[in-house]
Amino acid sequence: MASTISILPESRGWLERLWATVAERGRAFADVPSTSLPPLERARSLAETLLSERGEASGAAVARALCDAFATLSAEDRLGFYRFLAEGFAPDEARLRAAAEAWLAAPGAEAAARLADAAEPPRQELIRRMNHSPGGTATLVRMREELLGLLKAHPTLRPLDSDLRHLFASWFNRGFLELRRIDWQTPAAVLEKLIAYEAVHEIQGWEDLRRRLEADRRCFAFFHPALPGEPLIFVEVALVRGMAAAVQPLLSRDGEIGRAAEADTAIFYSISNCQEGLRGISFGNFLIKQVVEELKAELPQLSRFATLSPVPGFRRWLDRRLGGEASPFLPEEAAALVAAAGEEDVVAAFKSLVAPGWPEDAAREAALRPALLRLAASYLTRPNSGMGGMDPVARFHLGNGARLERVNWLGNRAERGLRESHGVMVNYLYDPEAIEANHEAFIHSGQVVRSAAVEALLAPPKPAGAPGSSRFALGRLLGGEEKAAARAG
Repeated sequence: MASTISILPESRGWLERLWATVAERGRAFADVPSTSLPPLERARSLAETLLSERGEASGAAVARALCDAFATLSAEDRLGFYRFLAEGFAPDEARLRAAAEAWLAAPGAEAAARLADAAEPPRQELIRRMNHSPGGTATLVRMREELLGLLKAHPTLRPLDSDLRHLFASWFNRGFLELRRIDWQTPAAVLEKLIAYEAVHEIQGWEDLRRRLEADRRCFAFFHPALPGEPLIFVEVALVRGMAAAVQPLLSRDGEIGRAAEADTAIFYSISNCQEGLRGISFGNFLIKQVVEELKAELPQLSRFATLSPVPGFRRWLDRRLGGEASPFLPEEAAALVAAAGEEDVVAAFKSLVAPGWPEDAAREAALRPALLRLAASYLTRPNSGMGGMDPVARFHLGNGARLERVNWLGNRAERGLRESHGVMVNYLYDPEAIEANHEAFIHSGQVVRSAAVEALLAPPKPAGAPGSSRFALGRLLGGEEKAAARAG
């Protein structure tokens, strides 16, 4: 762990300039502990002073001194400071007990309000006052980023994390966020952060970024006034014809640049959260829905809005199934895998077939495709049972009201895609007319709304080529769109 926690330089927005002025004027009135104290002791003293301070300007001056002192603490002293905040500043027990007994004796809105006030730890007020420092929000966000990495080894820090998350949920409310389109004219400092923060499909330098911002691409990000120049989350969009089934054509720098006016589909192919310290604070659902509205206004001919999403939990889930007593493969699938690999055991056969280089081997690829597509569809639509939680990307999009539209074979041939999901990718369709109904179905009953194409993957297999067989039905359902996607790619 580094010896200091860095506070990145930011553009000075109006809010920061205001608090900087207030803090500077308040220095003359503030009772700031001596700089001769040991660093941790001084930080603790500043925290106690800040909580007892009543003046606005003097409080801002102490908050500034505390944030400055915190930034210089060593890793060991920062841990000590976190413990100091987490273990101290608890609610007053006598006051809380009295408020609880009063509510029990006479339940009502007024008694409940007094109980809630008594239950709030003074630590939350201290954090609010730290936020009055110029750059205070950035300090607190980065404080939580480090804190999240310490919780497993130091569970006593959880009350501090809980308070930070509670306050961030209010401070980063959707009403405070600003949606901006990112293009090649955006300041370089912001563009650099997109390269650094891209979490799904790594941006390979400036030329790669430039291609992702061309005329047939769009990029939007949410910003907050307290963190000027720092994107909170951003989404990358490809404007294409037909439903994209593979990500490599979208990421290629050599492909012809299309015309946005000729596109009929917007594909959301990457969504990246930028601030680890804001983990658990949801922005993505608002971002996608607002970007859909922005794109509809700019390009009214767009008729479909869909994602091309990874399935990060699929391979882990399948590996657990392979290690269980019951085979995850249907008899027909098991026979095909054993025959293709020349092995007697189906699990050994499968592992042999997915050895490095398998996507380029036509025989192995053909043997694996039916089983993996069916299992991926099963993984994405199964009820939440003892086999592990739902895929996080699926939960996000289905919870936002999207429909599971299509499971794409070898949608991502990159190393990461093969490692996480054997190359499988998914389209989630955002139909503005059905988003709310889909959301309600998923939230209240866990129902995964899905297309006929996905339903066909789940159907029991029939003889290949027979009318009504899953292969026959899937060819009818997907053939046209796959050809269109190939032409678009």
